[in-house]
Amino acid sequence: MKKNDNEVRLVNRVAESGLLTINLELYYPRFDFFVLDLKNYLFQGLILKEKDFREAMKVFEWKDLDNRILLITCSADAVIPLWAYMLVSSYAQPHAQDVFLGNQEAYLQMHYRRVIDELPLADYRDQRVVIKGCSDKPVPAGAYAALTRHLRPVVQSLFFGEPCSTVPIYKRPKVTDTLNS
Repeated sequence: MKKNDNEVRLVNRVAESGLLTINLELYYPRFDFFVLDLKNYLFQGLILKEKDFREAMKVFEWKDLDNRILLITCSADAVIPLWAYMLVSSYAQPHAQDVFLGNQEAYLQMHYRRVIDELPLADYRDQRVVIKGCSDKPVPAGAYAALTRHLRPVVQSLFFGEPCSTVPIYKRPKVTDTLNS
């Protein structure tokens, strides 16, 4: 609070701090996940028979993937031929928003890496940046590391947490004027 001649004014020091806040939760995928476990298509839990698998893929309800992210996995210890992943991807492509071979955690790592690499560095050059820490969605730890790697070369300083309570991560060293020394 500042006082000026009988006037009381509240000052929002966070708003006046010049900090830019990045909330990684805002980049969380907007679509639900659908897991297709190839274990369910193995003959005797061991091998994938091409003819049977092709027939199963023909009758699969691919429209269930509309506006979803397909995660292809195999929870059994089996060798899946590469063509099987290609066949699933081919059927899923007209419906799924994305197709990924792996689990949700691996997908999120890849997704955030892609999003972070596309962030325009010019927007953060010489800025004081806070990477928001609290999230209601499962933002992977790797996303925070990737964002730090991406921003460190250009920012003046980098913090973690909330603008009102931050943990300093990086501060660019001040360049001293050697001519005036």
